[in-house]
Amino acid sequence: GYTTNRGTTYNAYLILADKITLIDTVKSPFKDELLSRIASVINPVDIDYIISNHAEMDHSGALPAIIEAVKPEKVFASANGVKALREHFHFDYELVAVQDGDTLDIGNLTLKFLETRMLHWPDSMVTYLVEDELLFSQDGFGMHLAHSKRFADETELDLMLYEAKKYYANILLPYSGLVAKLLERIKGLSIKTIAPDHGPIWRKEPETIVRWYRQWAEQQPGRKLVIAYDTMWHSTALMAQAIADGAMESGVDTKVMPLRASDRSAIMTEILDAGAVAIGSPTINNGLFPTIADLLTYMKGLKPRNKVGATFGSYGWSGEASSIIAQELHGMGWELVGEPLRVKFVPDDAAKQKCRDLGRLIATRVSEKCNDAGKASASGD
Repeated sequence: GYTTNRGTTYNAYLILADKITLIDTVKSPFKDELLSRIASVINPVDIDYIISNHAEMDHSGALPAIIEAVKPEKVFASANGVKALREHFHFDYELVAVQDGDTLDIGNLTLKFLETRMLHWPDSMVTYLVEDELLFSQDGFGMHLAHSKRFADETELDLMLYEAKKYYANILLPYSGLVAKLLERIKGLSIKTIAPDHGPIWRKEPETIVRWYRQWAEQQPGRKLVIAYDTMWHSTALMAQAIADGAMESGVDTKVMPLRASDRSAIMTEILDAGAVAIGSPTINNGLFPTIADLLTYMKGLKPRNKVGATFGSYGWSGEASSIIAQELHGMGWELVGEPLRVKFVPDDAAKQKCRDLGRLIATRVSEKCNDAGKASASGD
């Protein structure tokens, strides 16, 4: 469900300690590249330990082949990680389970393990290199961005903000409560560098992405409306534009996203910091347009909170789509503004005015929610 328009990286890390340690591996097709890069530094058979922070196949897919090539003394993972790796690969290789807070002496350096269950799999953990104050954060603080620059301070900040936001909105959003708890926990660590499994390494000002995560985890409403829709004969498109006109006239940032030009992961990226979402669909076979049904299913699983919702759509003879969408949004715990708006066939001037009025109503309500959230934040609630 997630499009990676700018590619991605699979980051593995080699620690040249007394006990040479490899942090994570890569997706299976890149096994030879990983071994080649290791060989440019050391002989791969000199690796003593492998640590698997996360059993998902983009990080563990090459693990059996790497174990076979390297023959390390030990392979470490969380208890859930050991179980997941065995269920994935069905191998007999001995795996060592580490517990939350355990440390590992690798000679002249020390590693500390912190479990991060459901961020974003049950097996997930991070590894902290104590002496270097370096956090190997696996999927946390990452982004799908393949770039010639390997460090965040070499990469455009706006580009990283968007890709980190997209990553959070489409992967970590359902676990925002756990993200907030993790952020509180790592306050006790001095972190100079964050090294994720995807995207650039934060060797300077890692607090930047930590600050972004704190903001996204709070899911506070923004003064912004996202209008997502699909259309059959452009009538629902006309409604979407009229709603946007009403919202923009009221001073609310508005993003109009037709499904024909915007995939669901891009829409979720914009929804992350929006305070309001309006979804429109024509009625087909007494139900939703298929792309809208797909978007709702995807969005429901990601559990965005604190949103104002509205629905609209054109129809020919039955017109159920708008009400079906409203039921879905209500089931997600969203506050609905106005009645489901329906227009038969092509909207005339009066119908377009109703759409503009809905846009103004949405803008008023989302502004009120933002003001209330600001007052609560200022009072420390």
